[in-house]
This record gives sequence, C-alpha cells and structure tokens, in this order.
Amino acid sequence: MTEQILKITARNVNVFYGAKQAINDVSIDVDQDNVTAFIGPSGCGKSTFLRTLNRMNDTVASARVEGDIRLDGEDIYASSMDVVQLRARVGMVFQKPNPFPKSIYENVAYGPRIHGLAGSKANLDGIVEQSLRRAGLWDEVKDRLSESGTALSGGQQQRLCIARAIAVDPEVILMDEPCSALDPIATAKIEELIHELRGRYAIVIVTHNMQQAARVSQKTAFFHLGTLVEYGATSDIFTNPRQERTKDYITGRYG
Repeated sequence: MTEQILKITARNVNVFYGAKQAINDVSIDVDQDNVTAFIGPSGCGKSTFLRTLNRMNDTVASARVEGDIRLDGEDIYASSMDVVQLRARVGMVFQKPNPFPKSIYENVAYGPRIHGLAGSKANLDGIVEQSLRRAGLWDEVKDRLSESGTALSGGQQQRLCIARAIAVDPEVILMDEPCSALDPIATAKIEELIHELRGRYAIVIVTHNMQQAARVSQKTAFFHLGTLVEYGATSDIFTNPRQERTKDYITGRYG
C-alpha cells in the first residue's frame, strides 16, 4: 500500500460563533490522493469545519477558531499567512452555483489574471481552455465563451465554478454540498468530475447524501453535534462502523 501524502492536518480545532460553540475539539488528516467526505445531519458542523480549512470563517465577524490547522505543514492561521494566497491554494465550490456576472471566459480567467499566472493572452486562453476541459465543460461552451456565465444551466454553472476554482492551480478543492441544488443528471456529471479530479487535487466534499459519499469518497468523516464521531475508510464507515452513533445515522435511525 502506498503511503498517503498528508495535505492538511487539523488538531484540536474548536469554532465559536460568539458564545456558541459550533465545533468541538476536531482532529483530522486530509491526504492528497483520496476524496474525503464529511457527512452528518443538518447543523452538525460539517460545513463550519470545512470553512476553517481555507479561513472562510474569517468573513463572519462573530467567528473564532482555535486549534492548529496546517497545509503542507504550514500554519494557515499564522499572522504571516496571506489569506488571498491561501484561498488560491485551497479553492472552494459552494452549495449554490455562484458564477460572476461576467462572460464564461472571464469567470475562468479572473483568478489567473489577478494572481498573475498568465504571461500573455495566448497563455490565458490556454489556462481557460484547460480548466474548462478539466471541469468537463469545454465541449459544451467552447463556441459561446463570450456569453454570460449566469445564462448556463445550474449543472453547467456549478462546473463553471469548479473550472474557476481549478484555474488558479489549487492544491486542495473544498466542495460544500456541490450537488444539493442540482438535478440527478447534473449531479452524476459532478460526481464523475470528482472521480476525474481525484489525485490531481486533494478533495474534501460535504454532503448530506450518504449514497453520494459512498460513491465519490475513499474516506468519510461523520460529524454529529459539532464533534467528529468517526473517521475512516468509506467502506468501513458504511459497512462496519465502530461507533453506535455512526451506525444509527447510516441506518437512518436519525438525521
């Protein structure tokens, strides 16, 4: 068995919104080569924890994060950490597709342009095409790159947001319930895409859909009431969970 390359290590993480504690002493490792799924009932803290991994909680005035989170051994909450740079390295795809009100081309070109990744127009064209290809969207939009990204269907908009995230060549992609607003066909395309992107990026997906977690991930973390109940190989979590609470959730006793 090949040794897993750790990408993110989180130790004893607590998150507070004002006086309310949303995450309680969570420690987890995310490796490079596997898709990691966070599952659990609504309000259990899985999205809140996901947002700590690229400091998205910084945008919430009342939020406070304690503990140690490292990307390639580097403390992401250190005062020296450039948050803009961090979010380029750890990209995020949200629950509701949120393309910019710009053309399809500009949606993808925006990040590489502000991060100075493209030396020339030809270079930028290449990044846009490659990102749209990786997101499985190129063939559908190559003749309409100047049209607005918001004119695409919901599933296409979500793949455009994935193309936008990968255009800056991130190391990690966080996905917060990326299919919950999509129909089954669009969902299948996103899941297929996750399979294709695996290994190229470390991927963490929050999903309320247990079948989806079973289909797309190799590791699964079960959250309940702000705590990490169990974390392990997806096959073990779904067929042979160690914790009674995990078993109850997987078998539908609550959720």
